[in-house]
Amino acid sequence: MKSSQDKLNEISDIALRFRPSSNVGSGGSQPSFTFLEFFAGGGMARAGLGPGWKCLFANDFDHKKSIAYRDNWRGDVLLTQDVHKVTTNNVTDGRADFAWASFPCQDLSVAGMGAGLRGDRSGTFWPFWNLMLALKTERRAPRVMVFENVCGTLTSHGGKDFAAIADSVTEAGYYFGAVVIDAAEFVPQSRKRLFMIAASHEYELPHCVVSDGLETRRYPKSVWNAYNELSVATRENWIWWNVPFQAARATRFAELIEDEPSGVRWHTPAETSALLAMMSRINLEKVESAKKAGRVMVGGVYRRTRRNADGTKVQRAEVRFDDVAGCLRTSTGGSSRQTILVVEADSLRSRLISARETARLMGLPDTYKLPSNYNEAYHLTGDGVVVPVVRHLANSVLEPLLMSLRADHQRAIA
Repeated sequence: MKSSQDKLNEISDIALRFRPSSNVGSGGSQPSFTFLEFFAGGGMARAGLGPGWKCLFANDFDHKKSIAYRDNWRGDVLLTQDVHKVTTNNVTDGRADFAWASFPCQDLSVAGMGAGLRGDRSGTFWPFWNLMLALKTERRAPRVMVFENVCGTLTSHGGKDFAAIADSVTEAGYYFGAVVIDAAEFVPQSRKRLFMIAASHEYELPHCVVSDGLETRRYPKSVWNAYNELSVATRENWIWWNVPFQAARATRFAELIEDEPSGVRWHTPAETSALLAMMSRINLEKVESAKKAGRVMVGGVYRRTRRNADGTKVQRAEVRFDDVAGCLRTSTGGSSRQTILVVEADSLRSRLISARETARLMGLPDTYKLPSNYNEAYHLTGDGVVVPVVRHLANSVLEPLLMSLRADHQRAIA
C-alpha cells in the first residue's frame, strides 16, 4: 500500500504528463475537462467542479430550478425536460469526459415509502442510465461518472437496488465503487451522502485514486455489507476509491447566521417560548448548557413526531448545539423546515432558517442568485449537493483519474 506522500507525488507526476492546451477560468492554467450534469437543480455539482470544467449539457425537469440554473450559469446547455424524453440527439456532439447524476432520493430515503428504484422519483435513475448506454453505442459514453444519493441506497430493498446499479454499471464496462462523505467535514451541516463512482475499463487506473477500503468514515459497515452482497463478477470490478478525510472544518454554524435575514422574520418572545415548550427535558438541558457557553450559540431545531410515555404521539422540538446544522430537508423528503435558536447568555431568539443561510450551508457563495420565493429557494438548496464535497471528489479522484486517462491516450497516439 502506497503512503499518502507517494500518492501525492503520483498526482503531481500525472499533472506534469498532462499539459492542457488552453487556460480555463480565472485561476490561470488548469486542466480542462468536459461534463454532463443530470438532475442538475441549481447547478451545485457544476459549482463544485469549478472553472476548469466545461459543461456540455445539463438536464432537469423542474422549471423553477431551471430558472435558478440559467440565472447563475447562463448559456443554453440546460434542457428542461423529463429525463425519460432526453435522447442522444439532445446531447451535444462529441464525448464528454464525465457525467454527474444526483438522481432523486425520496424513494430511497428513510422518510420515503420504500419504493426504491421502482419508485416514480428515484426510479428515474434508469432512464438516465439508458441514455448513458445509448451514448455508449455511439462511442460517446463519459469515461467517468458519479451518481449521488442518500445512504439509504445501500440498504433499499435489502441491498438489491444498490446491487442493480452496480451490476448495470460494471456490465457496461466500468469499474465501480461507492464512498460515504459527510458534508460536515467541509460545511457546518450534518449531511451524509453516498457517492457512487464509475470509471471506464479503457485505461489503467492510477494508483493514487485507489485505497484499501479501510477508512471507516468513507467505508462504514453499510458499504461493506452492500459490497459483500454483490455478485462475484461485480466485486471483481469494485474499486475502493481513495477519498482522503478532511479533519478540520474552519466554519461554525453561528458564523453563517444573518442578523437581518431576507424572507423570514424573527419570532416574537411568545413564539420562542412556544418552541421551548415543545422540547423534552433533555433538549431543554441543551438550551441551558448553551446559555453557559460564554459565546453565541446557534442550534438547529427540527419538529418531529414522538411518542409520550403513555404511547400517544406528540410533536417535539429537538435541538442540537454542536456547531453543526441538521441536514437540510425539503417537505417532499418528509420533514419540516429547519428553525434556528440563537442563544447568547440568557437571550433567546428563534426563526426559520433563511434561504441565504441554507445556501451557505450548501457551500454556495453569497454571489449565487437564489429564487426570490422562500419555499422555492429552500427547495432548491435542500435538494442539492454540497459544493465543497464535489470539489473534494474532483481534486482527490476525478481530476487525477481523468488526467491519467488523457495522458495515457496522448501517449498511445504519439
